[in-house]
Amino acid sequence: MIARRIRRGAVALLAATVAMPALAQTQARMQTSADWAIVNARVAVGDGSAPIENGVVVARGGKIVAAGAGVAVPAGVRVIDAGGKWVTPGLVIAVTDLGLVDVGAVSESNDDDADKAVFNAALDVSVAIDPDAPPVAVSRTGGVTRAAVAPVAGNAIFAGQGAVIDLAATADPVTRARAFQYVELGERGASLAGGSRVAAQALLRNALREARELDRRAGLSAPGVAGGDPRMVSSVQGQATDTLLTRFDAAALVPVVTGRQPLYVHVDRAADIRATLALKREFPALRLVVVGAAEGWRVAGELAAAQVPVIATALTDLPGRFETLAATQSNVGRMKKAGVKVAIGNFYDGEQPRYAPQYAGNLVGVARVPGATGLTWGEALAAITSVPAEIIGEGDHFGSLKPGRAADVVVWDGDPLEVTSGVVAVYVDGVAQSLVNHQTRLRDRYRHPQEGSLPKAYQ
Repeated sequence: MIARRIRRGAVALLAATVAMPALAQTQARMQTSADWAIVNARVAVGDGSAPIENGVVVARGGKIVAAGAGVAVPAGVRVIDAGGKWVTPGLVIAVTDLGLVDVGAVSESNDDDADKAVFNAALDVSVAIDPDAPPVAVSRTGGVTRAAVAPVAGNAIFAGQGAVIDLAATADPVTRARAFQYVELGERGASLAGGSRVAAQALLRNALREARELDRRAGLSAPGVAGGDPRMVSSVQGQATDTLLTRFDAAALVPVVTGRQPLYVHVDRAADIRATLALKREFPALRLVVVGAAEGWRVAGELAAAQVPVIATALTDLPGRFETLAATQSNVGRMKKAGVKVAIGNFYDGEQPRYAPQYAGNLVGVARVPGATGLTWGEALAAITSVPAEIIGEGDHFGSLKPGRAADVVVWDGDPLEVTSGVVAVYVDGVAQSLVNHQTRLRDRYRHPQEGSLPKAYQ
């Protein structure tokens, strides 16, 4: 279970086509139904608790009604016998580029950064998210049902505003636009700001001050004003003459300084995390989220005291950069033990969201290593379901199988945190989703090729 990066794609895709024919047939009949009950399942609620044997999950109207042992099945709902297989909430990815990238090596297909744009904080990724991008369907086949899509910093420390999406096969995946602002500090931020962390800190504080001043002049945080949307400033006048931000960028930061929009700050080294926490002394309304935090264990007590959640990379354990000299696989476990709310995230540039269960499972394995600190099984599943949902601000809407949450449900043919397990069925808002994607079509085409059926190059 502690394998560094075993690719689970082929295993998961193969597993999705074997066993459980009754469930597959029932799923096909349920494409438009959101009322059902899965019985005879090993149910994991996703709240940190242990799996429940012989559990039942009931959904009506696209919402979870009940999940656990001894749950009565209401009359009139379709009953699905899981045959002892695992049932979990859909995976929630806290930071990713899903929907912004088709093919990583083809710049024309990528919208994750805007390194030649005149705007930065005002950039809104929701307008560019493509539900037909191949990685979306691949991730859905891997059990991902919700995600927070974040931009990449191009030519400034501010990358722009991220969005929350669902991965149902629909034309409009965005459930919340302008959900958070993303800023790059640390080594990368220093480079973008002019060559040092001093410049990055000065640039960030100046930007927040300009936003605060713009709000004072124009009243953009008044009740009823659509915060975070740069279109709202089309008639705003009176920005000071010595400002560095465009009017749209400054307006996009008003919800940040007034606490209506979280500020995601990407930093790794302990000193940079402390500098980030210190921002609240001048801007007390900031709702900070630390992303990365390779050395977060060194300041875990301070993060916990400040109640600042962390979206961490699970297995960073090498000093690949000066800012990760103290990286350790015990990082997530130590922060969790200190009381920090920690999600597994940062799925960019080839780190596919469907690898999340593997990383979570590795942290369960780390807990068994003498002297190391990992997570329990329940904590590890929560780190890729309910905890990221809470950090995103959607914990009451999805991320667990608690009553009232969206019926985002995944059925697995084995322990979901084991690399040999695969996805059998996926539901978003109670509706069964197709598990067909570009990879499965290629697999099916070339698994048993017949003479004359392939393009000339393959004969």
